[in-house]
Amino acid sequence: MSQAIAGKVVVITGASSGLGEATARHLAALGASVVLGARRMDLLNAIAEDITAAGGQAAIAQTDVTQAGDVKNLIDTALAVFGKVDVLVNNAGLMAIAPIDALKVEEWERMIDINIKGVLYGIAAALPHFRAQNSGHFINISSVAGAKVFSPGGTVYSGTKFAVRAISEGLRHEVGGAIRTTTILPGAVATELPGGSSHAESAAGLKEFYKQAIPADAVARAVAYAIEQPDGVDINEIVLRPTVQEF
Repeated sequence: MSQAIAGKVVVITGASSGLGEATARHLAALGASVVLGARRMDLLNAIAEDITAAGGQAAIAQTDVTQAGDVKNLIDTALAVFGKVDVLVNNAGLMAIAPIDALKVEEWERMIDINIKGVLYGIAAALPHFRAQNSGHFINISSVAGAKVFSPGGTVYSGTKFAVRAISEGLRHEVGGAIRTTTILPGAVATELPGGSSHAESAAGLKEFYKQAIPADAVARAVAYAIEQPDGVDINEIVLRPTVQEF
């Protein structure tokens, strides 16, 4: 239990596995009420059942972050069940690594829709409520690939994660004061993310790269650290990697 986190209502996208699941479980153990959004309802149900069985509070809503209405419904679910939203973790993401020459245009579009538009839809759904209550916290998951271009093969993915970082910084300028904005930039973390690549050679390279991956709860602890700071403290960026990772 954390006195700074207990009682907060935290909404998390991409919560059915990986960083989202780890963050949900960690924050619930610290006393937060968590609202989980993802497409896979069977996994969401299982996670929520585990949290409630352990004495925590959780609600779920099927959410495809490429659909603005789904993201709004996720926020509305939090308001209906818990009466407020304190934190939104924009976590859902897709990493489809492939050389530009492979012309994976559909995958480019999918990454843009999930990684960029999904974050914007989250902001659009939560910001009016944060404004009304004069408090709130956006936590946007970028990547170390949002600080340095992941190449070869990660040009478009890096582009989307640079965008998340830019949007977060612009958001901080526009709404800062009572509303906080944090960007998390993880390196190699053990999640399903590397499985998003359909290009065989790139997928093999990722498999090798991710042998150094750290557990997802490392990112969950970073999220908790940002949340538990006093209201007047805004942790703007956290970059974390395996100690052996060079990129």
